[in-house]
This record gives sequence, C-alpha cells and structure tokens, in this order.
Amino acid sequence: MSKRRFLATVVFIVAVSLLPIGSFLAILIAWGLVLIGATVARVGTFRPARRAFLAAPFLLAALPLIFTRSGDPLGTLGLGPLSLTISGEGLVMFATIALRSWICVQAALLLAFTTPFHELVDGLRELRLPQVMVSIISFMYRYLGVLADEATRMSRARASRSADPDGRGGGSLTWRAKVTGAMVGSLFLRSYERGERIYAAMQARGFEGEFRHLHRRGMQPPDYALLGGVVASCLVLVVAAQVWLPR
Repeated sequence: MSKRRFLATVVFIVAVSLLPIGSFLAILIAWGLVLIGATVARVGTFRPARRAFLAAPFLLAALPLIFTRSGDPLGTLGLGPLSLTISGEGLVMFATIALRSWICVQAALLLAFTTPFHELVDGLRELRLPQVMVSIISFMYRYLGVLADEATRMSRARASRSADPDGRGGGSLTWRAKVTGAMVGSLFLRSYERGERIYAAMQARGFEGEFRHLHRRGMQPPDYALLGGVVASCLVLVVAAQVWLPR
C-alpha cells in the first residue's frame, strides 16, 4: 500500500513538472485531480491547498524571471537607480513554475496526510533506497520528539525559576539573547546525550540498523493495476498538454 502511494505520488509530481510553460488548462486539470484525491481520502478538499502556501517563500528564487526575459514587455518598474522591465513571457514562466510547484507540494502533503510515517519509510525501503538514507530519515523523525521533549523540560524549568508570573523574567534584550543562546547550547548537549542513551538501549535490545516488521505486505495485482492507471493518466495529461490543450 505504501509503495503504491509513494510511486503514484512520484509519477504525478514528475508529470506535473513536465507540463509545458503556459499550459494553465492542464495545470488546472492536475489540480482537480489533487482535489479529487483529497476528497476521496477525507482529509478536507482544500486542506492540502492551504498548507501548500507554506512553500511560497521558495518561489522568490524564480521571481527574477519576470524581469530577465526579453519577450513581450509589459511595463517598467523603477527601483531607485534601477529600471526593471516587466516581461509578459517571464510573467507566464513565473506563473507556470509557481502553480506547478504549488500542485506538487499539495500532492506530497496529500501523501503525508494519508500515510503513516512508518509506512512512508517502508515505502522508501521497498524502493531500494540506500539503507543509510532510510535510517537517517527514520531517526530524524523519531528524534524530533526527543528534541521537543527536552525543550519542553527546559522551558518549564526556566518558568518555575522566574520571579515574573508569566515566566518571562526581567533583563534587557541583550541579556535575553544570552539566556536564549545558553538554552540552545544546553538543549543541544542534553538532546545529544539522551539520544545516545536511547540508541544504546536499542542496541541492547538487538537493533541492527533497520526497523523490522512481523507482517510486511507487498504489492498485489490490484495495486499494480491502480499504479498502471495513474501512470497512464499522467502520460495522457502530459501528451495532451504538449499537443492538444491550448496554451
């Protein structure tokens, strides 16, 4: 199940990334498929769309395309001594990249909303990713809880020693910065030491670098059929965007 979902999501993301510049109708169809998937999965039709806006700051890397492309000038923007020409071609490229990225993030979020983390890790393992990489991803997720627990302990201890009822304490901004820096350093050391103790306990219980399961279900013929349908649909969408759909 996890492998099928993972592969289907990867195929969909690749297909959306291959859509040509200006193929907004095909991008709208791809977004409709994500909305249908979110509705069927009962995670909320527009929940992935809202969460995907968290990746919007990364689109700043593509923003210069609006001013660096030379085709179809629309106007000029003055920034002090600089004069930037707004290009229609660059605007279309930026809009296409932004929409494709937004939809790809939604697909990844939909996978994360519908699949437990341990199944995602099992999917990576079944796809024959390097065992070291799979173990690092797995431990990173699990040790985030250790880090959050240590941070909560330290914050509670600081609040209990504060004379201020709200737990903030006094001091200037510089003093607060020093205290925060000391807490971050102490948090790193305490988390590192606790992580070492946890790993030693896991080794004492027979851990050999891989999380094993008693019952691991492989892909069945219906899974292959559904995956084949997703691949065929994505292929049709890409070909239609290249040949038939207007741009």
